[in-house]
Amino acid sequence: MKKVAVIAIGGNAIIQEGQRGTIEEQFENILQSCDPILDLTEAGYNVVLTHGNGPQVGNVLLKVEAANGIVPPYPLDVCGAETQGSLGYIIQQSLYNRMKARGIKKDIATVVTQVVVDEKDPGFENPTKPIGPFYTKERAAEIAREKKVVMTEDSGRGYRRVVPSPQPLELVEKEAVKRLVDNDFLVITVGGGGIPVVKDGENLRGVEAVIDKDHASALVAQEINANYLIVLTGVPQVAINFGKENQEFLKEMTLADAKRHFEEGQFPPGSMGPKIEAAIRFVENGEGEAIITSIDKLQEALKGETGTRIIK
Repeated sequence: MKKVAVIAIGGNAIIQEGQRGTIEEQFENILQSCDPILDLTEAGYNVVLTHGNGPQVGNVLLKVEAANGIVPPYPLDVCGAETQGSLGYIIQQSLYNRMKARGIKKDIATVVTQVVVDEKDPGFENPTKPIGPFYTKERAAEIAREKKVVMTEDSGRGYRRVVPSPQPLELVEKEAVKRLVDNDFLVITVGGGGIPVVKDGENLRGVEAVIDKDHASALVAQEINANYLIVLTGVPQVAINFGKENQEFLKEMTLADAKRHFEEGQFPPGSMGPKIEAAIRFVENGEGEAIITSIDKLQEALKGETGTRIIK
């Protein structure tokens, strides 16, 4: 049996800092991420790819607001579904083209995924998920007044709109994902954390929220019994006391270590925090390991040469 690796790519890697976010830029950014992923498939791994959509779904909302009075508005769950489809297409085509160039034969499928959340989740009362472009403090205050939205500072990079981010509970299309993985597909799923839905009796209903992609990725990894949850970020390894004289990079953390460092506030909620939480969730509820690293160090991290590994 091939080992299964769920790999989570951030939405900010698809639209990088300082870019306008054109389709050409997004294709180019994704193309640069393809080879490390395809290296894993050639090494014998089954890969399930997940991705964020923070900048993209924020841009879709800007278009919705700009077209107000011209076309009917879309709710946030439909905006999320739209970006899940469009980003899935960009990633899928980029991987296809790189596979052809490298002579790799493998089927790819994007699954537009619904993720069940609890309608009473406290996240609905306390918006925390940043989406859309960055603004100055002054411009953010203006937008908050004009549009009646919540704006907050995001990891020292500027101010962004924040929306509710409930915890993911169940992957509606998990059997489809499992079957595709079992049949050796490279699967792209829970784009942007998946489409948030609640159970309304026997039916499902979309809600206004954006699920954190790292938490959703941990749920996917857990539900398909993956061997690895790999969360990609901008640094090769996780550090404690980040930016201080006693900064220390960590090659490995036990579950207890990770929980202790998290409770001590070592990992900010706007950056490394959700990644550590996702790793804890996966390792605690499954039999696999979590790895946090940068995409250019993917192979080395799996070999234990770099990255930060979270184990039972």
